[in-house]
Amino acid sequence: MKTVFLTDVAAVIRSKNAGPYELTLDIMFKEEKDYLYIKKINFFNAELISQLYDVTTDKIINIIYFDPALAVKITMIRPIVSGSIGDTDVYGAQQHAPLLAIKIPMTETLT
Repeated sequence: MKTVFLTDVAAVIRSKNAGPYELTLDIMFKEEKDYLYIKKINFFNAELISQLYDVTTDKIINIIYFDPALAVKITMIRPIVSGSIGDTDVYGAQQHAPLLAIKIPMTETLT
């Protein structure tokens, strides 16, 4: 089966703090058809995120598909509290990197 990189269909892939204890991942799509396909197959789910970030599924707080913005918002508990000893990314702005290598199963719907 052919695949397409998430980076080919997403306009924005970013991460940021959602307070000192949580991290938010945002994925915004270029095309509505690609977003709707991803949503239909529930591509972004707790199991995928837990594998990508090496956390248990109970650390995934929310995965929200937001139609008006063609976006997926994922909120999870940070493994290290922002600003504490051992934290290497106080703002959480570099935590989206695991998303960049994701491949999505390609159908006629995807770009």
